[in-house]
Amino acid sequence: MEKNSNNPRIIALYLPQYHPFPENDEWWGKGFTEWTNVGRAKPLFKGHDQPKIPTELGYYDLRLPIVREEQAQLAREAGVEGFCYWHYWFGNGKQLLNEIIDEVIATGKPDFPFCFGWANHSWSAKNWNRKDTSLKDRLLIEQTYPGDEDIRKHYEYVLKAFKDKRYLTQDGKPIFLVWNPKDVPANFITLWQKWSKEDGFPGIYFIANVDAMDKTNYIAKGFDAMYYKRAQAVSTSILRHSENFSLWKFIKSRIKLYLFKKPAFCFEYKEAMPYLIDEEIDSHENIIPGLVPNFDHSPRSKQFGFILHNSTPNLFYHHCKQIFNLVSKKNNKIVFLRSWNEWGEGNYMEPDIKYGRGYINALRKAIDEVM
Repeated sequence: MEKNSNNPRIIALYLPQYHPFPENDEWWGKGFTEWTNVGRAKPLFKGHDQPKIPTELGYYDLRLPIVREEQAQLAREAGVEGFCYWHYWFGNGKQLLNEIIDEVIATGKPDFPFCFGWANHSWSAKNWNRKDTSLKDRLLIEQTYPGDEDIRKHYEYVLKAFKDKRYLTQDGKPIFLVWNPKDVPANFITLWQKWSKEDGFPGIYFIANVDAMDKTNYIAKGFDAMYYKRAQAVSTSILRHSENFSLWKFIKSRIKLYLFKKPAFCFEYKEAMPYLIDEEIDSHENIIPGLVPNFDHSPRSKQFGFILHNSTPNLFYHHCKQIFNLVSKKNNKIVFLRSWNEWGEGNYMEPDIKYGRGYINALRKAIDEVM
């Protein structure tokens, strides 16, 4: 599915984690989901807005089809074209969090466009919970790349989605985002492109998910486009451009972090906004800009988490306007929205107790003003 419009094509990153599954029960205790981290979050400083509390959808369970329908309806109202479901293939056919996506494909519901983002990284305990420091370096499941047979099995699994009429495309090619492009085998893209053309597609539109400080040219490695994760690079950018930065301030931040357990990676959203876009780079046709409504990783990482403080729907609206103005001058209209429902990272669009539908309405308003 591909829109023919001058409007930005907003694709929202989507975490399919909000339901119990056996591995989480084993690692964290029966019934653990992302809501466990969200619900027990505490403010780390005066004015810190934690815990985040969902309203309209509540602390939902994604196994319920009605929840997925309501999410899709909210996304439509926001002007989101589709979801990018994070997809976990660890090698040798091992998957996690695939049950929800499998059901979406099997049932045809919700009738809402989607694509896949391959989250090709190992899971360690610190990814989900740093409260128990004895677990922080524990490997839970390893990302592996066993060889061509596994590349084929992976392709055949994803092919079912590519054939779905709801699957998002660019230039007729199914969109496929890769979280860690550095680690994919050299022949992965070549083989998938070959097989997709044999199956009647014009190819696959591969997007590399790139750390903002990574200077690698992934286009030269076979990717069609690159999406820079600018949020976590904000801290480096702000410090580089700060007139007040000093070694003593850096040392004090580490004392706060380790001695007093106060966050050292906390920045004002308004101060971060200029670094969430790079107009020179993002104006290129093969670069995908990104929207970041908010960010607060402290529910998972406590004082070690990256925090964008004092985000508001109005500031997000102005952030959207800046991105959309840039995209209006491009033929490639794709914009990634990070994220739809990453509540454990304080990075979401869904209604909450503080702003209700504020972020949804802000995005809709910015899109309508482009039309």
